[in-house]
Amino acid sequence: MEDPAARFRAAIERRELAALEELFTEDIRFHSPVTFAPFEGRPMVLGLFGVLLRTFEDFRYVGDFEGTARTGSDGDETPSAVLIFRATVRGREIHGMDLLHFDQRGRIREFTVMVRPRSAVEVLGQAVLDGLTADGLVPARPATP
Repeated sequence: MEDPAARFRAAIERRELAALEELFTEDIRFHSPVTFAPFEGRPMVLGLFGVLLRTFEDFRYVGDFEGTARTGSDGDETPSAVLIFRATVRGREIHGMDLLHFDQRGRIREFTVMVRPRSAVEVLGQAVLDGLTADGLVPARPATP
């Protein structure tokens, strides 16, 4: 079986949203740098990735690490990977990492994104919110005076 992190990376680099569906568990949790609560469930996370694939410009992975992590209260170790990336969003350069935790079948069950610098996080957050709203995945916020 091909390395699950490599399969994910290849799907992102090819910008193939459909290829991601089989890589995610039904109950995947996606932890974003711009929201406190995670995005949950395959349909919502796939919708989010549709927005991300349109939002990131010049996205590229520049490094990776694989190993295990203790992700639950039981102390069990889970296969995990870290993918380091660079991208641009609305003219801001972003440095970030994707932290992936896999289930026993090699599917991604938990996904955490870390991004820097803060100014890039703010621009990314607004761009993603705009995309989620445009796609009907979150309600539009009323305009404030």
